[in-house]
Amino acid sequence: MRWINSAGRCLLVLGVVLTGCVSSNEGGRDGGGGGRGPLTLATAGDLTGYLGTVLDGWNRGHPGERVTLVELPDSADETHAQMVTDLRGGDRSRFDVLNIDVNWTSEFAAAGWIRPLAEDRFPLKSFLKPVVETGKYDGRLYAVPYVTNAGLLLYRKDILAKEGVPPPTTWVELEHDAKTIAPKYGLDGYAGQFLPYEGLTVNAAEAVYSAGGTILGDEGDRVTVNSVAAREGIDFLARGVREGWIPQAALSYKEEESKQAFQDGRLLFLRNWPYAYAGASAPGSPVAGKVGAVRLPGPDGPGTSVLGGSDLAVNTHARHPDSAARLIAYLTSEKVQRQVLTLGALPPVRAALYTDPDLVERFPYLPTLRASVLSAALRPKSPRYDQVSLVVQAVVHDAMTGHESSDAAVRRLARELAAIPGR
Repeated sequence: MRWINSAGRCLLVLGVVLTGCVSSNEGGRDGGGGGRGPLTLATAGDLTGYLGTVLDGWNRGHPGERVTLVELPDSADETHAQMVTDLRGGDRSRFDVLNIDVNWTSEFAAAGWIRPLAEDRFPLKSFLKPVVETGKYDGRLYAVPYVTNAGLLLYRKDILAKEGVPPPTTWVELEHDAKTIAPKYGLDGYAGQFLPYEGLTVNAAEAVYSAGGTILGDEGDRVTVNSVAAREGIDFLARGVREGWIPQAALSYKEEESKQAFQDGRLLFLRNWPYAYAGASAPGSPVAGKVGAVRLPGPDGPGTSVLGGSDLAVNTHARHPDSAARLIAYLTSEKVQRQVLTLGALPPVRAALYTDPDLVERFPYLPTLRASVLSAALRPKSPRYDQVSLVVQAVVHDAMTGHESSDAAVRRLARELAAIPGR
């Protein structure tokens, strides 16, 4: 009989929930050079459609520090490209506060695009411990965690119940169920985000980490991917496509496409962020009431998720850095963090919310998500993370499409990562 780890638990939506108002002294003293006044907040596209409405709350309470939202594309890669283009404009930049993917901190800080922040201005001790590291570079705080994330395995609990089996905790169990149970119900077995973009880097890193491997070490100074564990992780994904329990269609999936496939009742298992659980469980969903969530499986038990989410950073050339810091302190307050979850279905960074009985009743995946976040690992840290990710995406996609073996893919990964200048 399998065991289920119930102790436990989300990048896609880089949104911001802004409601209510704060007192004029919230956020403390200015740690960044003075200045209060209007701000712009740059974020990836608002997939849930609530940002305009909730921004009104901050603006009503702060008429002299009004925030204008600048929505960029919902693709992480496109958002990154547009932010970088703007930040390279120096004091001509349009953005004051940036809602950045947790893995862009090293790159942005090393380039001098975002300013270091005074740690005592923000409630860092109230956060889940691993998320604080996502905002640091070279020992200093450059971004404040706002939304966290860890991958979960969503599954059709109604179908597994009919078969009398619990959700899988190992790769062997996942493969077996995807091969034998899914076809009985006319479903595909398993999918993640396998289009060659940032989502594939995340899925590949999770497979490598779950097998006990790594990709880079020492903030990018060492290439560590040429290992038996990394080959095992990449082969898990490649084997799935080769044997058919990962459908060919999944090679074109990003977060939304994979969520829709599961929500439409076409998949038995899905690796995605918790927002996909919320969507699949919402009224009107064809699988509402039929969805469960557990930690990602690994070779011998629960695997390792990549730590996702977004952090808030202040542009080095921000017009009003004190207002920017006050806004970030507000967004990480307990009240707003609760709204991050209840209004946006996004995982908050405040630790206490994961054990709040009312929230757990409403969001039953919270204990699993908490365990996944606490055991999660960062994507490879590097000032050239954009180049690192492009290499990982390309090589792993070639392995999954059968263009090269897993052994050859790992050797190529090691060569191409070592060749990235300034890594």
